[in-house]
Amino acid sequence: MSNFDQNLDKNSSNFIPLSPITFLERVKDVYPDYESVIYGKRTYTWKQTYERCTRFASALEKQGIGVSDTVSILAANTPELFEAHYSIPMTGAVINTINIRLDPQTISYILEHSDAKLFIVDTQFSPVIKEALKQLNKKIPVIDIVDDQAQLKGDEGERLGSWTYEEFLSSGNKNYEWKRPKDEWQAISLSYTSGTTGKPKGVVYHHRGSYLMSMGSVVAWNMPNRLTYLYTVPMFHCNGWGYPWTTALLNAKVICCRYIVAKDIYNLIDKHSVTHFGGAPIVLNLIANAKEEDKKIIKHKVYAMTAGAPPTSVILGKMEKLGFEVTHVYGLTETYGHMLHCAWNSSWDSLSDDEKSEIKAQQGVRYPNTEEVAVMFPETYKHVPLDGKTIGEIMIRGNIVMKGYYKNKEASDNAMKNGWFHSGDLAVMHPNGYIQIKDRSKDIIISGGENISSVEVENIIAKHDAVSLVAVVAKPDEKWGETPCAFIELKDGKKATEEEIIQYCKENMAGFKRPKHVIFGELPKTSTGKIQKFELRKKAKEK
Repeated sequence: MSNFDQNLDKNSSNFIPLSPITFLERVKDVYPDYESVIYGKRTYTWKQTYERCTRFASALEKQGIGVSDTVSILAANTPELFEAHYSIPMTGAVINTINIRLDPQTISYILEHSDAKLFIVDTQFSPVIKEALKQLNKKIPVIDIVDDQAQLKGDEGERLGSWTYEEFLSSGNKNYEWKRPKDEWQAISLSYTSGTTGKPKGVVYHHRGSYLMSMGSVVAWNMPNRLTYLYTVPMFHCNGWGYPWTTALLNAKVICCRYIVAKDIYNLIDKHSVTHFGGAPIVLNLIANAKEEDKKIIKHKVYAMTAGAPPTSVILGKMEKLGFEVTHVYGLTETYGHMLHCAWNSSWDSLSDDEKSEIKAQQGVRYPNTEEVAVMFPETYKHVPLDGKTIGEIMIRGNIVMKGYYKNKEASDNAMKNGWFHSGDLAVMHPNGYIQIKDRSKDIIISGGENISSVEVENIIAKHDAVSLVAVVAKPDEKWGETPCAFIELKDGKKATEEEIIQYCKENMAGFKRPKHVIFGELPKTSTGKIQKFELRKKAKEK
């Protein structure tokens, strides 16, 4: 045994489990009176944010919430959702953020599968939540977020819980001592993602991975201290890309944006001198193509990060002329968010706009917090040549790969077999080492930044009385990036129209999952009867 391995053991003075919750404690101590979170008429300092989080954590503990308990939250980008990223883990519990666009059936499934002990909800979504709770096989305590800045319609705004958020918070102890994780492998977050089975899978993050993810963009995106971050990325997506924690690390100012409206975005950028924001390509499209009366002159450089389908050269050109510098990233829920970025080289500055856009469309190289990313042949695990042509699968190793899928060992084992996380995304490797995705083997459709399982949509349409066979693929869309397109074979003697199928979908699934186009006819199949989706993608592009 080496002398370096003797009498040099870990102890409580030289080894403490990493957790991003410590960022809030530090920023409260160092910059207590700096603005932390601004939402319309509401403004908080870091000291106030810390005190609100600890009091809410104390209240949670009084209700029996503790280590490894799941607390679900379905909310818009408001201070409450930001605070939940601290208050819930402060008790040792696990935060489960739920997509506000989901249908009642899926929400009910997530609450059941996640073993949620408590549910925090924004009352704007009360109609959907009420139906989800009806379908749930258990009773669960509910806390209502009552936002007087919400634009309520119809029967929205109903209070379903025993407390409002502020009432619950006020019942807590402001001197509460939060619980540090005893092990940095301890779960901090549970996020559900669409899968090829149609049932969402629960992706589990640990404190160590979230700590490292929080730091990744600081280097990759050259993020300075005291920046101003506009929260247009939904915080229910991969914990808002980890930025509730990153912003505390950097003593940043967070500007909450509840509604993704071009006019609001321009006004907030102008009013608060926003320096950074993130969003799917549809958000860039919204900004670039806004009405002239909704735009404001950008008086300073604004850095935008976009994930999902690469933005078109037209959108990139428009954004740059407006004063935005766009960085393209790639990641998955299973990797805590982005782990590849199109790192820019100054030698490319002199290239034409089209050549620059071609490079920016690449997913790029690994993040500083990501140990290994490769494009390999899944059958042999050999690396593809760096020719920009040969297709392989993106595989990942590192501390920002999930713990696994909650209560789904088989799926976890399949995803991480042979020591690599299998992304399911097919890509090429360019001569300069930059990765570019060519297809998605999982048949996931990315529409407006939302993941849609084609299998889930197919399973619902297949229940229509006139449908014999159905296949759903991504159709390129200028606004949304991609939208679902359904190809249907009808049963003999049965009839249906595009309008009828779309109406059926409207009654049975969330709005963003509904096919925007329906095409009838015989589906192309292999000799074994498997539907050839690559042929359907070609047809969808042509229509």
